[in-house]
Amino acid sequence: MGSSAAEKSWAIKHGATPEAVSDESPQHPVSLQSFALGKYDVTRGEYAIFVHETGYPQGDGCGHDGERWNKQPGVSWLQPGFDQTDRDPVVCVSWHDARAYASWLNGQVHRGSSSSDSPYRSPSESEWEYAARGKTTTWLSWGNDDADAAEHGWYKNNAGGKTHHVGLKPSNPFGLYDMAGNVWQWTQDCYVDSYTNAPKDGRSVETPDGCMRVDRGGSWYYPSWLIRPATRERNPPEYRDLIMGFRVARALP
Repeated sequence: MGSSAAEKSWAIKHGATPEAVSDESPQHPVSLQSFALGKYDVTRGEYAIFVHETGYPQGDGCGHDGERWNKQPGVSWLQPGFDQTDRDPVVCVSWHDARAYASWLNGQVHRGSSSSDSPYRSPSESEWEYAARGKTTTWLSWGNDDADAAEHGWYKNNAGGKTHHVGLKPSNPFGLYDMAGNVWQWTQDCYVDSYTNAPKDGRSVETPDGCMRVDRGGSWYYPSWLIRPATRERNPPEYRDLIMGFRVARALP
């Protein structure tokens, strides 16, 4: 998990600052328990079913520029300001919204059952990176060159300023779609700026006080160096923006 000095140097040459990639080290091994991750980001259509069945609120606005969290009251997952279909990834969803969706999903699974297990959840940061890499060790999941990035993901140079249907680009080696670009994806973890004391068993990082939550994957708004599996971002758990989405993980026996 994490990036090498050579990978950081490549990212810096492609537009990153040294500070932006400093939290991707030290590289370290992680041993994970079995888990599953959603083949796609949660779509607008799937999220709409959740909202319809629960009456879950839209929130008090959504950021609209991908850089400064300048919430616009009239912007939401229903009205992001660009055209979407039910097959686009849902946007303008916070970390709390992703948790609420997973909780609802668990309720659907256990409806009429006495089981209290909660298999659906957000992935830990290490689970997400493992899934995004697909057993590769290259800087991008398809290699060390971003010259053909447009063939593998939606990012600033090819997205046209909006999301796109999930699954249009090829899957990664694990059969997962849109792990590079389209929308950032929330993970469970609290953000820390170094892997020095990171768990080596796949657990999520939690701190006793409120924390920024880690999101991964890059988005349609940002350049190619940010769609690397090692790239880390963080935002407040109540953050909603046009670049933010999520997918669910599931515990396995």
